[in-house]
Amino acid sequence: MATQGTPSILFTNTQPQQSFRLLEIPPELEDLFTSKDAPALELKSPSTALAHAVADAGGQEYVNLCTPTQTYRIRQVMSSNSLHIVRPSEGQISKADIKIVEDEVGESGTLNLPDEAVTAIAKCGSTLELHVPPGGFSAVPFLEKSLGLYDRRPGDDDGDIAMDESGELKLGGIQKLRDQVCMDIPVSAAQCETGWVEICAFVDERMKVCWRPSSRMRVNVWKRMMEGALLQGIDLEKQFLVGDLWKAVLDDDESEPFPRGLLEGVVRRLCVPDERPALADEIKWASFDKAEVTKWLGETYLASIAPTASSAVGRSEFLRAWKDCLPESWRSEATLSKLPEGCYKSPDPTSIFYVEPSQRQHVSKASTAASSTAAKAKTSRNWHELLKNSSRR
Repeated sequence: MATQGTPSILFTNTQPQQSFRLLEIPPELEDLFTSKDAPALELKSPSTALAHAVADAGGQEYVNLCTPTQTYRIRQVMSSNSLHIVRPSEGQISKADIKIVEDEVGESGTLNLPDEAVTAIAKCGSTLELHVPPGGFSAVPFLEKSLGLYDRRPGDDDGDIAMDESGELKLGGIQKLRDQVCMDIPVSAAQCETGWVEICAFVDERMKVCWRPSSRMRVNVWKRMMEGALLQGIDLEKQFLVGDLWKAVLDDDESEPFPRGLLEGVVRRLCVPDERPALADEIKWASFDKAEVTKWLGETYLASIAPTASSAVGRSEFLRAWKDCLPESWRSEATLSKLPEGCYKSPDPTSIFYVEPSQRQHVSKASTAASSTAAKAKTSRNWHELLKNSSRR
């Protein structure tokens, strides 16, 4: 019976090996890389102080890869099989790269090899993966630690605060201050903007400082807007001019009860999402989302009056005060079922207190998604399986 010879390819090994790190890219990121207008990417990690201030289950030392809208945690994973990076030998290779006995070496110190030879220039025993936790990434914990707390009370003044005499900031200056805050926050620009809006953060244009208002201040701003709108005939259930609402909250002597940026921060947080302008743009018109206002106001008001178990208040008292903060036609919406899941606890059948987001229990879907993600990650580490499946297709 005739036999057929098996072709072979000479495989050599270069010394010293080069340093390579292999990064496994998810399909959506691959599409972004190969798009016509591929955006710039950022490698971001928090400052040392910020990393210690914000508890992170993944550890304090890490780097995130950020697109303009998404964030991925870069983590090193040991591979079950080492990967060799190879390239064509281009017909010759240094004698130091290969052990060949009794072979002819040219005057240049190179060995002549067949065209089919390949050379391993690096060996990778681990890979880098891009990981997104089930709950995604949020800028809120970092913003809460980075921004000062704005909690002005009656009688407070600016006597001990240095004021900038150069005048109020324009939109470009406000954006620059926000960018400085977000520089060390390890999430994408879009996620940082989302977190900024969520906590009603704002830039004080006179002091040129970024703040996050306390829950008490946010409730006070809402109450002041309600009172001013009622006196000036502004219907908050319809679209309105933000400038008119600002004039409505000013004191009788035209003095400001709080910075205009704070009012705009609350308005931006509560307006209909599809009508919400980007942070870089001025907010001129707004219309409130009834469901969002009701939920936000209930949670924020509870946080302001009962932040701990020791300060728990009566349920009926809380519900009555919550309803009093809403427009008349929205009062029926104020029920405990409208509050975010896990945002309150009851030490007894008649009392209630606020629970911080970091202390809330998230189960079911989150745990299921976590196990699914872990299984997927475990499978993807077997590079020989990935390559085998790819060749079959």
